[in-house]
Formats: sequence, structure tokens, C-alpha cells
Amino acid sequence: MTDNASSLSPLIHLVDDDAAVRDGLSQLIGTVGLRVRAWADPQVFLAEFDRAGIGAIILDLRMPVIGGMTVLERLLAGGVDHPVILLTGHGTVEMCRRAFKAGAAEFLEKPVDDEVLIEALQSAVRQHVRSRERHRADRQARECYAQLSPREREVLGFIVEGLTNKEIGRALTLSPRTVETHRANLFAKLGMDSLAQLIRRFASIAQA
Repeated sequence: MTDNASSLSPLIHLVDDDAAVRDGLSQLIGTVGLRVRAWADPQVFLAEFDRAGIGAIILDLRMPVIGGMTVLERLLAGGVDHPVILLTGHGTVEMCRRAFKAGAAEFLEKPVDDEVLIEALQSAVRQHVRSRERHRADRQARECYAQLSPREREVLGFIVEGLTNKEIGRALTLSPRTVETHRANLFAKLGMDSLAQLIRRFASIAQA
């Protein structure tokens, strides 16, 4: 049974039909403390891949039945946000261009340099962690915003535009004291301690 700490740690998915490559790269990746799951069949990978986890994906470009570029396109079409590193033994400038245009995080040629691959993987994992943290923060901000009353949302909109309480009061035909009450309530509901923090987290939502 997998413990919670293990399930939350980054996992590298290695998709390559060459058993020797899978074994060699799995051992290499494991030396820096990253978990690896190797896949011989890209179709099985697409069917069983768990998008909820944190990590990155390494795809061999040339595989029978389904190539790495096709797998990449299917992942992106399915909304998968994991960074993808493509590997190929016969790279060209056009293939590299296509890979990045399709959304690859990196394009490396075999035999891949160990340090280059590890650096690319660690960078990809950091990128994925930051991306998930941003999405989580955005989701939490929208959930908090949904708790505001219509009037509080109006006040918030004016606050992020830089209006004073008096100016907001005139715009909404409210007394400054009433505006201050709405202001205090929305700060409390949104869990904000400062105006700068409020604007940084909620300006884009309030002005949408």
C-alpha cells in the first residue's frame, strides 16, 4: 500500500518501447530521488495515466503504433498539465520546432546527457508544482469571491480601481461608514490583511 507522502511526491512517467532505455533512464532518475513509472506501451499509458499527480512525462518520439508527438497532442487535448520532455534518436530542426509548437517542455536527442536530462526533469517538476499552486490559489480565490454579497462585490470592484471610501459612497449612493462596513466584511470573508494583498489576489476576478 502506498503511503500518503509517497502519493504526493513527484512521479516521472517514462514512455519508451525500448526496454534497455527504460531500465537505464529509470535508474538514472532514481539517483536524484525522483519516483519513476516506466511504460512500454503508449496506449496503455494514455489509458491508465493519473493526471491528478505531480511530476513530468518523458516520451520517446519514435514508437510503434503511436509516436511521442501523437501522445503529446492527445495529452494536451485532454487537458493534461504535466510538462512533457520528448526524446529522439534522430532529431531535426523541423521536428524540434514541431515539438515546441505542440507544447513540449523540452526536446532532447539520444543518447541524452545524464546531467542535461536530470536538469530538464527537475526544472519541469518545479514548473508543474508552481503551476498547480497557482491554479489552487486561483480556485480558492474564486471560492472566497463567491461568498461575497452583490454589494460587497461592487465595493471590491471600486477598491481595486483605486477609489476611496467617499468616492465609492458617491458611486453607490452610500455613506462612507456603510462603505467601510462593506469593506471590512469583504476583507474578512476574503481572508486578506492588506490592500496590496487584496488587489494582488482579487483584481483580475473583480474586474472580469
